[in-house]
Amino acid sequence: MSRLDFRLEATARDSRARAARFRTAHNEVLTPTFMPVGTHASVRSQRREDLLDCGAQVLLANTYHLLLRPGVEIFEKFGGIHGFMNWPRSVLTDSGGFQIFSLPNSRLMKEEGAEFRSYIDQSTIVLSPERSIATQKVIGSDIMMVLDQCVPSTVEKHVAREAMELTHRWAKRSLDARGDSPQALFGIVQGACYEDLRIESARTVTQLPFDGFAIGGLAVGESIEQRDECTAIVTEHLPHDRPRYLMGVGTTRDILEAVHRGVDMFDCILPTSLAQQGVVFTSQGRRSLKRGVYRDFDGPLDPECDCYTCKTYSVAYLFHLQRTWETQGWQLLGLHNIHFYMQLMRRMRAHILAGTWLEFYHEQRGRLDARDGYGRPNARVTRAQRFAQTLRLGRYEVIVQDDVGRIRDTVSGEVMHSVNDPAEEARSLYVEQSRLLERLAEPGEEPLVVWDVGLGAAANAMAAVHAVEALPAEAVKRKLVLVSFENDLDSLRLALRHPLWFKHLRHGAPHELLLRNAWTNDAGTIEWSLLPGDFAARKHEAPAPDVVFFDPFSFRTDSELWTLGSFRELATICAGKATELFTYTYSTQVRAAMLAAGFFVAKGRPTGPKQETTIGLSPLAAARGAHELLGADWLARWERSDAQAPLGVSEGDETWRAAVREHPQFRRPLNG
Repeated sequence: MSRLDFRLEATARDSRARAARFRTAHNEVLTPTFMPVGTHASVRSQRREDLLDCGAQVLLANTYHLLLRPGVEIFEKFGGIHGFMNWPRSVLTDSGGFQIFSLPNSRLMKEEGAEFRSYIDQSTIVLSPERSIATQKVIGSDIMMVLDQCVPSTVEKHVAREAMELTHRWAKRSLDARGDSPQALFGIVQGACYEDLRIESARTVTQLPFDGFAIGGLAVGESIEQRDECTAIVTEHLPHDRPRYLMGVGTTRDILEAVHRGVDMFDCILPTSLAQQGVVFTSQGRRSLKRGVYRDFDGPLDPECDCYTCKTYSVAYLFHLQRTWETQGWQLLGLHNIHFYMQLMRRMRAHILAGTWLEFYHEQRGRLDARDGYGRPNARVTRAQRFAQTLRLGRYEVIVQDDVGRIRDTVSGEVMHSVNDPAEEARSLYVEQSRLLERLAEPGEEPLVVWDVGLGAAANAMAAVHAVEALPAEAVKRKLVLVSFENDLDSLRLALRHPLWFKHLRHGAPHELLLRNAWTNDAGTIEWSLLPGDFAARKHEAPAPDVVFFDPFSFRTDSELWTLGSFRELATICAGKATELFTYTYSTQVRAAMLAAGFFVAKGRPTGPKQETTIGLSPLAAARGAHELLGADWLARWERSDAQAPLGVSEGDETWRAAVREHPQFRRPLNG
């Protein structure tokens, strides 16, 4: 029997939207309900009195953060979180699974629990299901959450399954640890965006005597459409007599759609975090007070709102507070946003009970998602305009040619793979030209190490992954160790938003690489790692390469990577191996830099309008004689060129000139 005495009051016609009520030790909760996030036992910038006035029924606090600070001994002293923060209504504590998921480089997931370093004192902490429940019991929350393993919603299926099954085992341990405590405990459904896994997880978790059920692992990489579909799949398989909680999802539009699909409870940091950025939710859509149109606007944020902010201050004054970074502005906008959320939940409940939900739902879908029509006749932002906002991230934007996506650097104007299909160019210039598959088919105990310099949108790396995975596992005799370098991952993040145009990214590997900086395929034939940051520093952390895919932006954008000094360091690393470096350019300056650095330089395959590309060879690789080296005719053209000097040479330094002229490849045959 549920500890919450859950009672379903109404279900909307032609919808799964529900109105219900349940009782905790502190108050009765009416659903649908939104829980303001008080991670550290405080809703940021908001007073207790204002939260009570706006109708907040439940606050959410976080076990992970409260375990670290102030620590369980404080809650023991004050008799729990209610006495500590003087909050008279309900509290739900998240277990900390999502926060641990957000620390990919400083945590280790084990059967026992999650091991991580404290951000307070760097001590090592193991948060097991038992410790999580014990901490929540001391905190004294009304509703506790099981510890779960959260993974990106778009990971490979085997990764999602492993995390789901671990969550199931931890759920049983959490129930055992709860014992006879009167606190309610919710189970969590996982399974990423895989329909069969979500159904399996829902069926497994609902076999256990939880007081409610949560949908976890969303809003971590999936599209809005995937999120809505996944929510509908899960709620279809949850019991009707228990509350349903969608974790961490919470724009007003998201909540409307999730209520329509049968969810009862929500939490999200957006009302306060967006308030800090000057963004508010209103009955006419979102408004951004960063816009100059509000500088002298004499009127409330929302004429339909009766919160303290709207009744007391003009938009012009709130604009002024935002422009001057006054914390009072953050507080007032946050107060309005939370009040608006609470008012929206009450209106949704009223329409469900009155039998008018569908009319309300269809009307609100357009209004809640509209953007900045305030102060002039309201016009809903079109789908095309909303979509255009997804085409930019940081300094990059997506451009599409013949249904193929490319990434453009908006600062330099340079486009990755501007002429050729990126996947085709990657296959031809890098995978085929390096004889990657033939090398992996050669028996040997040593792995083949490939450096991918300039990960970008991962065209070259994924070309290698797809090529190797297309082979039977028994045909791969050597492991591929693929090491990617990139100082700005926004280009990959942006491309991953649009798999329709970046078809090579329809794979779980790049998602997991961004999360963990590492990915290994099921067969164990590929180990892919990411070293983000400055290539000059991080290249020394990687094993010396057999092959280098050298594909950063050109010297206009990534000038440091094309300098003589950079190639000298690379040549030193490669001196002990038969390393081949492939790059798309045939620039005279780049070739001179390679030669002066000690590489032998050969002609590479043509691509698009380029009649040649470039191959750099270490002395051991050049001795194999597999490539056509530049000859005396190139040297003669170089002597006549006005672009002789490599990039990055010091003023007055002429040693590079002699290094090119006297290079062994121009003086005698290598085997002579």
